[in-house]
Amino acid sequence: MALEKSFPLAIFVTLALLLAGCGFHVAGSRALPPELLSVYIDVVTPYTVSKPPVEGALRARLLRRGALIAGSADAARTTLRITDLSEVREVLSVDPFGKAVEYKLTSKLRYALVANGRAVLPPDVMQVSRDYSFNAQQVLAKEAEEQRLQAFMQDELAELLLLRLDAMLTRPAGAPAIPPAAPAGGAPAP
Repeated sequence: MALEKSFPLAIFVTLALLLAGCGFHVAGSRALPPELLSVYIDVVTPYTVSKPPVEGALRARLLRRGALIAGSADAARTTLRITDLSEVREVLSVDPFGKAVEYKLTSKLRYALVANGRAVLPPDVMQVSRDYSFNAQQVLAKEAEEQRLQAFMQDELAELLLLRLDAMLTRPAGAPAIPPAAPAGGAPAP
């Protein structure tokens, strides 16, 4: 009887050891690359009343992983510069009366990691898109849904950006370069 109870535990322990041995890590649990341990986040946007959600999400993720977020570029080892942050809403479909019933939201940003005036990584573009339906009978609810979806997408952009930076900075010597992200349409980023 005791053998039957310990067998599932033995399988679990064996699987955990195999995963740890192959280099598997839960996203966000690995140590940051040295270039991101002391970083200044420079979000260049036109006049806005508040900080974009992507900046707050990046700060939170970096702090959680042990980074020091500097108050100025001079006090940091590197500067993560985010520019061209944009949110676009496109009509995907219309009803027989010509009213929009489905939209596509796209959040996009351009980023570069810079140290001492030199690019540590080449500038690149990231974007995420989501579709959502619109109902003219529920205008207020759908507007609130769109705002929540845009905030979620910027949070997702922060996660993807940090994962991409981590992968590019920890690439072993001699390993093939990670190709830049491709914008919608499949063409390589400029």
